[in-house]
Order: sequence, then structure tokens, then C-alpha cells
Amino acid sequence: MAENSTKIQNKLTLEDFQSATTNEELLAIIKDKNINIDKVERTLKYNDELRKLQVELVKLQQWITNNKKRVIVIFEGRDAAGKGGNIRRFTEHLNPRSTHTVALTKPSEIERGQWYFMRYIKELPNPGEIVFFDRSWYNRAVVEPVMGFCTEKQYKMFMAQVPEFEHMLYEDDITIIKFWFSISKDEQLKRFESRIKSPLKRWKFSPVDRKGQELWDVYTTYKERMFSRTHNSYSPWIIVKANDKKNARLESMRYVLSQFNYEGRDEALTTLHPDPNVVMRYYRSNQQID
Repeated sequence: MAENSTKIQNKLTLEDFQSATTNEELLAIIKDKNINIDKVERTLKYNDELRKLQVELVKLQQWITNNKKRVIVIFEGRDAAGKGGNIRRFTEHLNPRSTHTVALTKPSEIERGQWYFMRYIKELPNPGEIVFFDRSWYNRAVVEPVMGFCTEKQYKMFMAQVPEFEHMLYEDDITIIKFWFSISKDEQLKRFESRIKSPLKRWKFSPVDRKGQELWDVYTTYKERMFSRTHNSYSPWIIVKANDKKNARLESMRYVLSQFNYEGRDEALTTLHPDPNVVMRYYRSNQQID
């Protein structure tokens, strides 16, 4: 009987919900009944932080628009690293008139005959705009050579040209932020399996994803080569540890916000300094999880 009484006490009742007028009051009732809600508390805290950071992103966008700044944010990483999910949270409340996301498909026949950077140049921001690249010209640094989608000559030419290309953008006063979302091989496999099981996510999984697991070490070699040759003072690589999706979203937002002295920044209701254990420049990332 005592055990059954404890089980009843450890459940929320209709009266509990009716008596609580705020989330804080409901949480107090839950704690009083010794109900374990660690996961719920983490979710509430995440949603609260996300909203505060998204408010700051709206302020930042207004500042970019008013000051005619041009900003590029590149999201790179292995498949299933969370690039698309991060971009969705970044752009959720931004004005689409001065923000757009670029996720190019494979090049057309005409584009294959053009200078490699041409298709990306057309997507660069106009004054007052911020552009988010869901993968970028860095496809040719890692994905294409690993999967055999480019020749060795094309790869070498790209690696020679990309620092100069980005330096020209920098000289033209375009701000470039380059994120690499880093996940472990086990975490990637777990996310692939989740995609396959979910009818809403199955479209995300492709044979290329499966090869990414098989060619993990080759991918790592090209990734490290890319970092060593394209990380520089005007366009550094920012590594984001992304095994924890929600944490990666919040900390990458903090990093972007920390790079600009926008109007209203001092009034932020949360910290704008990213956790250095989650977000770091490439040369400070001694132990990478991928």
C-alpha cells in the first residue's frame, strides 16, 4: 500500500496544473513531489536561451541592414553534423528580405564548364545582407575528392585559389565566418540510423552518407589538409563540438554575435561569449572528436 501511495504522490494531478499560474510554480510542485524532470528542465533552459539569442540575432540583422554590412556564415562538417538544424535556428525569426540560405545542388553542365567559384559568387551578400551557406565552395576541399567527384588537378587548383578568393572578399569588406561542426563516428552512425527509422527524416539519408562512414579516415585526411591550408587570420576556421546538437546551436550563435559590436548588444539578457570548450579556433583544437 505504501508503495502505491508513493506512486500516486509522484504524479501530477489536474489540480496541480490548475493551481500553477507560471512554469516556475509548476516546477516547484514537481520538485516537491520528487518527480525527476532533468530532461524537461534541460529543454526549458535550452528554449529560454535559444529565444534570448534569437532576439540578439534580430538586433544584429537590423544593425547589418542599417550599416550596409555584408556577412557570410559558412556551415561545414560531415554528414549529419547538424548544419541544417543550426541554420534553421539562426534564421527562424530573421527578416527573409535581407537574409537567405544557400544550399546548392550538384552543378549543371554549364556550371561545370565555368570557373569553380562562379556559382558561389552569384550567391554572395549584397549590402545589408547576411547569407548562410549550408555547405559551400569547400565541397571541393573534402567531399568531392573523397567521393571522386573532381579530378586531382581540379582539387589542387581549388586549394591554391581558395585563400586568394577569400582574401579578395575580405579586402572588399565582406565578413566571413567559417564553422566546422565536429561529430564523432559513433554519433554520426547513430544519427544515420535515426534518419532511416523516421519516415520524416528518411529523405536525408543517401548512399553518399553510407560511404562517409566507410571512408571516415580518408575524409579526416582531406579535412585536416583543408584546415592547414585555409585557416588564416582573415578567414579562420571555427570548430564546434556538435555531438550535443542543442549546445552546438547555442554556442555557435554566441560566437556569431560576439563578432559584431551591434546596437543593443549591451542589453542582452544572456552571455554572448561562447564556451571555449565547445567553440574554438582550429589551431586551438588539439583533440578533435572527428
